[in-house]
Amino acid sequence: MLMTTPLPVRTADILVPYHLDDALLDFDWPIAAAHVVLPELPAANEWNRLAALYDQVADAVARETRLTIVMSGDCLTSLGTVAGLQRKGIDPAIVWFDGHGDVQTLETSTSGYIGGMPLRMLVGYGRQYLSEPLGLRTTPEERVLLVDARDLDPPEVEYLAQSRIKRCRVDEVVAERLPDGPIYLHLDVDVVDPEEIPGLLFPASGGPTLSAVTAAVQRVMDSGRVAALGLACTWHSHRGGGDALRDAAARIFNGAPMIA
Repeated sequence: MLMTTPLPVRTADILVPYHLDDALLDFDWPIAAAHVVLPELPAANEWNRLAALYDQVADAVARETRLTIVMSGDCLTSLGTVAGLQRKGIDPAIVWFDGHGDVQTLETSTSGYIGGMPLRMLVGYGRQYLSEPLGLRTTPEERVLLVDARDLDPPEVEYLAQSRIKRCRVDEVVAERLPDGPIYLHLDVDVVDPEEIPGLLFPASGGPTLSAVTAAVQRVMDSGRVAALGLACTWHSHRGGGDALRDAAARIFNGAPMIA
């Protein structure tokens, strides 16, 4: 069942109930949403279906004047969120919390899972697939801070070693490390140790605690420069993931400052 009770008026909360182009109509989302993006997708290939979905996400984000929270079942929705910020004149830097790197490509991925590619696409890879249809401009690598990313495949290690993407641990997230300007803050919940978030799709052992991640996210929010936050609920539904995150989400979002 989709929840529609709004959060406090200081945020504009948008639910995109999909994992890639598969609708998640019965899912344990951790927070309620006032606006749901649930279009009928075209009978087309996966990229065209995703472009149609993210175009609507971008429009929903572009209409908002408040801090925008976009919640979905994957990380690829971030392309629609960033496109929406750009449509209203904001070119955000990116702070990306994730247990993984999300910098795979179709050429390097052994699984072909495109949900492992969004950060690489945001910094310029495969523009023909989603960026060009969305009018999404490339974010320069040096304006990206990748937080944690402890579970990397060899091609990701190689790419990050030569890229200008900055990296740090969760406990190293402080104001001085944040990129300049407005920020798109991305939180894939699998950055948290899987002992604390049940049923993760891609658990990565040895991660930080939920309280440590919450505190680090709050430090980014306290900058007053977060224009939008993407919350990727990357778990199997009804195994306790939503319950585990609900209190932390309420603490973060209820006190969220407006972007300056």
